[in-house]
Amino acid sequence: MTDRKHTKDDGKRRAARPKVAPEDSGAAEAAPAGDAAAVDGELAKLAADCDTYLDHLRRLQAEFDNYRKRVQRDAEQHRLRAAEAVVESLLPVMDNMGRALDAAARHEEGQLIAGLELVAGQLRSTLEGHGLDEVPVEPGSLFDPNVHEAVLTQASSDYEEGTVLQVLERGYLLHGRLLRPAKVIVSS
Repeated sequence: MTDRKHTKDDGKRRAARPKVAPEDSGAAEAAPAGDAAAVDGELAKLAADCDTYLDHLRRLQAEFDNYRKRVQRDAEQHRLRAAEAVVESLLPVMDNMGRALDAAARHEEGQLIAGLELVAGQLRSTLEGHGLDEVPVEPGSLFDPNVHEAVLTQASSDYEEGTVLQVLERGYLLHGRLLRPAKVIVSS
């Protein structure tokens, strides 16, 4: 009975072992010729699939690189066109500034001031047309650190602490986003 049990265990071990490829030592005689041809065919098919996938991956990578470059080029073109539109809209302001300076050489000071006020108004309305808004701040308004920059603090008997005393430089918003904070002197 022990012989029989021993034989059963050996059969299970033999069945659990994987078949050895024909290239392995001593297995060439044990494997039939049909199995070797099937394995070679399967390997060739897998190698061809691998080459196909690798080629597809390389093409996809090249397409992505081309797409990335095209998007960068288009963004740069868009930026240049946007700047072109702003500059083009400012050309009449420059023309009027030149006319005002020519008039200043020939006319009175009052006419120069009136001409400069007209040009300044034209410039302001042109920039507002491009989405520029002035940060609202006047002496006596409360300091807002979100849109104001305190350049200096001064003691004041007229205003409470944290109140704007003087506006040194106007601040601006472009399409609702802070472009430059207003520079102010604040009471301490």
